Amino acid sequence: MFVNIISKRAIYLFFAFASVSTLLSCQPDDAIDGNGLTDANVDASFTITPVEGAVNTYKLEAQTQNVIASKWNIGDGVYSGKMTEKISLPDAGTYKITHIAVGRGGAENATTKEIVVTTSDPLKGNLVKGGNFANAADHAQWSSSNLSPSGAAKWNFKPGSATINSNGGWAQEAIYQAIDVVKDKEYTIDMNVSSNNGSNETWFEVYAGTTVPASGVEYKDNKVMGLSTWDGCAKAAFSGKLSVVGCVKNAAGVISNTVKFSQTGKIYLVIRCGGNTFTPSGITISKVEFRGK
Repeated sequence: MFVNIISKRAIYLFFAFASVSTLLSCQPDDAIDGNGLTDANVDASFTITPVEGAVNTYKLEAQTQNVIASKWNIGDGVYSGKMTEKISLPDAGTYKITHIAVGRGGAENATTKEIVVTTSDPLKGNLVKGGNFANAADHAQWSSSNLSPSGAAKWNFKPGSATINSNGGWAQEAIYQAIDVVKDKEYTIDMNVSSNNGSNETWFEVYAGTTVPASGVEYKDNKVMGLSTWDGCAKAAFSGKLSVVGCVKNAAGVISNTVKFSQTGKIYLVIRCGGNTFTPSGITISKVEFRGK
């Protein structure tokens, strides 16, 4: 009787194992792996259409067949977007627009097209001259306010960016340029800012004041935004728009990159930076913008 029970159980296990083996052998390899089907060639093509009635605004429309997600790069890095995007390019120039199509199985393919913007938007165009730091002509648009005669803190220009380096010891340096503004009109200020390392007792401040900057005089007229280790940012490596990664309150006591002025005329955009224990990699800026809203 005992032998009989064992025999029946062995037969049951044998047939159960054989059934599972047969079932698995009938499945395609990709089902066993759990990867699903993968498209060999994902079509990343897209069209660009000017939006009627909107200045320097364009509709980007990807083809949707076998595409499950879209990523875009309009010059500021890749971001996840929709298959139809509306973008604004307020400044004259040539822009490379890249669409990255994501297909089944995570396969990706990219297509790049150019948009040529012939005229800047008169309301939203960038009022900063040389804000891209592209070349010597751009660099020449900026003046330096010598705040550390020893040269311990200094702005250095390279193609595409400007970096302030300092040996610390509370050394600081500022760069600036004049900009014409209109009374009671709102403007936004922003820039890309980054550092590979954090700092201690360090500030990075942006001003938009009517006072003319002078060497040896610490600028304090109408602080707009910035970074400050005392306020909790720039203590570790950072990268992004200053309006996003910054933590410094403006002259009104709030965090905002929007400014307006009580009179029409000339103001000075001043970027002042320094500190005690300064990041060894320096703080780098690019794409400085001052735009009407």
